[in-house]
Amino acid sequence: MAQDDPNAPGTAAEQQLENLAGQLETETEDDSFLQSLLQFTKNKININTAGQGEFRELKMLTDLQIQNILKYRQLLGNFISIYELQSVPSVDIETIQKILPYIRVGNIETLGENLRNRFSDGQHSILLRAQQVLETSDGFARPDSVVNRYYGSRQRVFFRYKYVYRNLLQYGLTGDKDAGEQFFKGNQKNGFDFYSFHLFARKLGVIKLLALGDFTVNMGQGLIQWQSLAFKKSVDITAVKRQADILRPYNSATEYNFQRGAGITFQANHFEATVFGSVRKIDANLQTDTLTSTDDFASSIILSGLHRTPTEILKKNSIEQTGFGGNISYNRVGFHLGVNGVQYNFSSPLLRDVQPYNQYAIKGTMWRNFSADYSYTYRNIHFFGEAAIDKNNSRALLSGLIVSLDPKVDGSLVYRNIDKKYQALYGNAFTEGTYPNNEKGLFAGVSIKPIPSIRLDAYADAFSFPWLRYRVDAPTTGSDYLVQLTYKPNKQVEVYSRFKNESKAINISGLNLATRQPFVRPRQNWRTQVSYKLNREFTLKNRVEILWYDAREKERSEQGFMTYFDLGYKPMSKPYALSGRLVYFETDSYDSRIYAFENDVLYSFSIPAYFDKGFRYYLNLNYDVSKKLTMWARFAQTIRLDATSVGSGLDKISGDTKSEVKLQLMVRF
Repeated sequence: MAQDDPNAPGTAAEQQLENLAGQLETETEDDSFLQSLLQFTKNKININTAGQGEFRELKMLTDLQIQNILKYRQLLGNFISIYELQSVPSVDIETIQKILPYIRVGNIETLGENLRNRFSDGQHSILLRAQQVLETSDGFARPDSVVNRYYGSRQRVFFRYKYVYRNLLQYGLTGDKDAGEQFFKGNQKNGFDFYSFHLFARKLGVIKLLALGDFTVNMGQGLIQWQSLAFKKSVDITAVKRQADILRPYNSATEYNFQRGAGITFQANHFEATVFGSVRKIDANLQTDTLTSTDDFASSIILSGLHRTPTEILKKNSIEQTGFGGNISYNRVGFHLGVNGVQYNFSSPLLRDVQPYNQYAIKGTMWRNFSADYSYTYRNIHFFGEAAIDKNNSRALLSGLIVSLDPKVDGSLVYRNIDKKYQALYGNAFTEGTYPNNEKGLFAGVSIKPIPSIRLDAYADAFSFPWLRYRVDAPTTGSDYLVQLTYKPNKQVEVYSRFKNESKAINISGLNLATRQPFVRPRQNWRTQVSYKLNREFTLKNRVEILWYDAREKERSEQGFMTYFDLGYKPMSKPYALSGRLVYFETDSYDSRIYAFENDVLYSFSIPAYFDKGFRYYLNLNYDVSKKLTMWARFAQTIRLDATSVGSGLDKISGDTKSEVKLQLMVRF
């Protein structure tokens, strides 16, 4: 079913994105994953020449499977057909079906041929996207005499130009204006509030990767640096290892998590070396030192990228961040050993308002981290891990394995032990917390396929936090486990049912004390989803989800319920397609909210939080005007029953309805 829409992330990836939104309590704007999927449908990976980095970008293969493909190719020569993958150990039919739209078998081209064609035989594209909430929120309704208001227009506008030649060269320019930000006037006389340029090349002789402009840096298992999109726990129990090239191009709308400068990776025989340098302005809360009355310091770094009000505009580009670092690694098929280091300097010192939970936060004008990471494949077991240290000699360790116990059974194990004082500016590891610090834990997962049509996935994770956390004023422990049964008798039908239980501690609210007693509030949810391809034109999907929050305590217990019905229509040999959804939700409060992935226009997705009581529906339309021009339109509306307003603060809308229109145009040439 995913093959019918190559841009669709698939069931497992949808759950990954839903989990990520629930953890961050916001939607990610990093669309690099969806860009890669579509790019690989047009420029398929040649499995006879692809290295680990290209296979990893698919995010559909485990490192054990990748190593086995490379070993098979090394021992028996190039693949004659993609169906020869059935002979590779640990690569099952289900995996092959998932990657088929993105791979090919081809001959090896010379470097000279590539260089001649890279700047002439690629494809240009221009994407324009505009969206607007139809109802007027308080921030736009306030008169000009009120200072605290949105100064710009209500539209959000996104622009991206990109040139791509296969998977070897790409460059482009991105511009983004959020709703409420000015456009070609006021503080934004240059148009967009955010601009991003990138040039990225692969396979230039000894130069494996070259990045100019904006790019991301990913090292080890994320203990010191990981800026590309990375997932946490999910039903895909083998997706526990961070997998990506150290350097990757950046052209998304998120305005914080990237580098701006240059990076290069050299490759010679079995050795690789990467260096990067970056200088960029970042948003921060600047305050004056009351002792000197002159020196400014940053009490916090702002990640939102929003510059709509005078206060937000004042924080824009407040401090300069200079970063540099690198990696040296030794790589053979089945073995990797690397040493990594990063350092960041700030034009103004970081100095947070010290609270009990954040007294170990990053401070000063400089921060650095070092680490060593490894991976090793022995028969049917793939080991991996990273050990890191920060500026203050605080330590972090993450180690795991992925194992194929049987052609029908896969397993994974991840252990992490991260000191309460350990900090990393751009860390993003496989942890329970958002950032890799103050955590110990052990994750174990298993996937069983007794027959081709049935799959059982389960994991259990036990963790502890040795020190205080935000809204948790004591060391605590917790657990998380999930069981999911999937039935897929053919390509037309997929049914899965899952139960998830997460127990974490949080402070008792309402007590005026210096510290508050935390207590465990279990969150349990049961979900069943049915997908059915009625015929070549119609696809149906239905989900029912029930949530119980802190059910053991009657005075604090909450419940949530959500169900939706999807309809997709894609007529054969027609230039248009339609999809839509109707949702009903009912929860006791925001604490018992439920997240659900929504299809959107190309390269975009929505993961709203459903809470309180109401309906939501949306309708998507895309139309191929010609081979070079495609248009998308989307209308979505949420109706909250018995509500007098929607949202809060400057985003508050009077009434019970919030409606959004989104239009998108793409030209290819």
